[in-house]
Amino acid sequence: MNVPHKTWEIVVPSELATRELARDLAFAISPGDVIAIGGELGAGKTALARAIIRAMAADEKLEVPSPTFTLMQVYELPRFPVVHADLFRVNTLAELAELGWEEASAGAAVLVEWPERAGPLLQTERLEIHIELMPEAGPEYRRVQLTGIGTWSERLARLRAERALLDASHHGNARREHIQGDASTRSYERLFFDDGTAILMKAPASKDGPAIRQGRTYGEIAKLAQSIEPFVALSRGLRARGLSAPEIFAADLHNGLLLIEDLGTDGIVTGDPAEPIEERYAAAIDVLIALHTQELPPALPIAPRLEYQIPRYDLDTFLIEAELLIDWYLPYRKAGPVDATAREIFRALWRDALLEPLSHSLTWVLRDYHSPNLLWLEEREGVQKVGLLDFQDALIGPAAYDVASLLMDARVTVGDNMEVRLLSRYAVGRLKADPSFDPARFAAQYVIMGAQRATKILGIFARLERRDGKPQYIRHIPRVWTYLMRTLEHPALSAIKGWYATNVPPPGEKKVSPEEPELPFGSAAAVPPVSPEDVAQLDQLANELAKGQGEQQGDAPSGASPDSGKADPL
Repeated sequence: MNVPHKTWEIVVPSELATRELARDLAFAISPGDVIAIGGELGAGKTALARAIIRAMAADEKLEVPSPTFTLMQVYELPRFPVVHADLFRVNTLAELAELGWEEASAGAAVLVEWPERAGPLLQTERLEIHIELMPEAGPEYRRVQLTGIGTWSERLARLRAERALLDASHHGNARREHIQGDASTRSYERLFFDDGTAILMKAPASKDGPAIRQGRTYGEIAKLAQSIEPFVALSRGLRARGLSAPEIFAADLHNGLLLIEDLGTDGIVTGDPAEPIEERYAAAIDVLIALHTQELPPALPIAPRLEYQIPRYDLDTFLIEAELLIDWYLPYRKAGPVDATAREIFRALWRDALLEPLSHSLTWVLRDYHSPNLLWLEEREGVQKVGLLDFQDALIGPAAYDVASLLMDARVTVGDNMEVRLLSRYAVGRLKADPSFDPARFAAQYVIMGAQRATKILGIFARLERRDGKPQYIRHIPRVWTYLMRTLEHPALSAIKGWYATNVPPPGEKKVSPEEPELPFGSAAAVPPVSPEDVAQLDQLANELAKGQGEQQGDAPSGASPDSGKADPL
């Protein structure tokens, strides 16, 4: 079998350079990887393995003894276990089995010295490292040859590109720290250097799945970013309009690498479990007002002679997202399959509902405009206090979408009263900029967008558990369900409400993790009151919104079902 491979040869002149190489490798290693370290006695195999383990542990003083006599040592590190094995004294595969090689390796990364002793037990997909002494150059000099076999071939090329980007930006010696990422395939590191920090963003071009409709993949229909270029264009476009997207310090577009401004870790929520800070949500509303009250171009520059055309949020995109409910949430709830007729009715109902939002007030839709992607920059002023992330999937679509994304936050419960206050703030801002802004029309679009987004997210969270092995998002389903039920009370969605009542079961208690019980809603915040002259204009908006509130009064605990009056376990 012809297995793809790539080779990278490095001359390592010192122990410090060895540690630098180890740091690079540490951030490339994942559970299930095998790193085969070969070389003659005294070449420095154990020294490299030790440096890799310490880098993965983020602990330069971690005790990492040579496994020469124990043969195998397991380290329970924060991200995943690491097995360090020395097979020099292993003579047969039976000895390896007695050591518990397969059991220890399951779900772990394996660093193995003298890998040839593992024979057929050494998996084909691996990174091979061969170390040679270079006595003619100096006592600490080593020639290190890295060979990526199978999927490691591409990963090694990316690793080399990362090193080139860091060296070119004069941050080659930065300390690197893994950052917990989102539900995507992107990954991030925080770099520490003498005069500050930066973020290394790694977003290789995505490999989309099979064609599912009219020869197009899900990603194509949903218009998900396929490369890092949209992030670059939108970041610069948002910054040019006075908003706090990260500055881009260096870029390797071909390999999907960016070195970007570190906006910190202070968010717009507080506590554990998290509650919204109303003052900060209000500032996030002000960002949307600022964005939605200016002319925005349909295309943005990426680089000289390279432009990004922002796609449109069209019916096909909205519908394929909504159908995630049928494809993933219903099987998760073990509901019966929806036949072709019921699916087509679902699509027709949503098609009718979506025509109104798509016909009016189109703007940039950042698309994931909610608490995980919004940071608080206390030292800045005005709308620049809100740091923006995760906007690479932005489209041109209804202004109401991002307002609904924020005020029906999938990760944090925004109570009814806060929701109406912040919607009123948005309406006032829009009216001041444009007296023709129609609050009643916007209110209807807001609930339609909120219902569509909640429908999509129920499917996404179920998919993350069932397909991607990420069950941590399931605990948010009761909250999203509550938002959905609230929006479906609006007359604009009465037909869709009937379809859901027939076909969509509520979240069940057995399917929800008890790890994160929600508290009652958060404290009041310092949000400027609505001025008396605005009250009359807002009455119509409040009345429209109240239609969707039913008999619910005040703020209820997160996860409460529409008629239970108490919180479901999360």
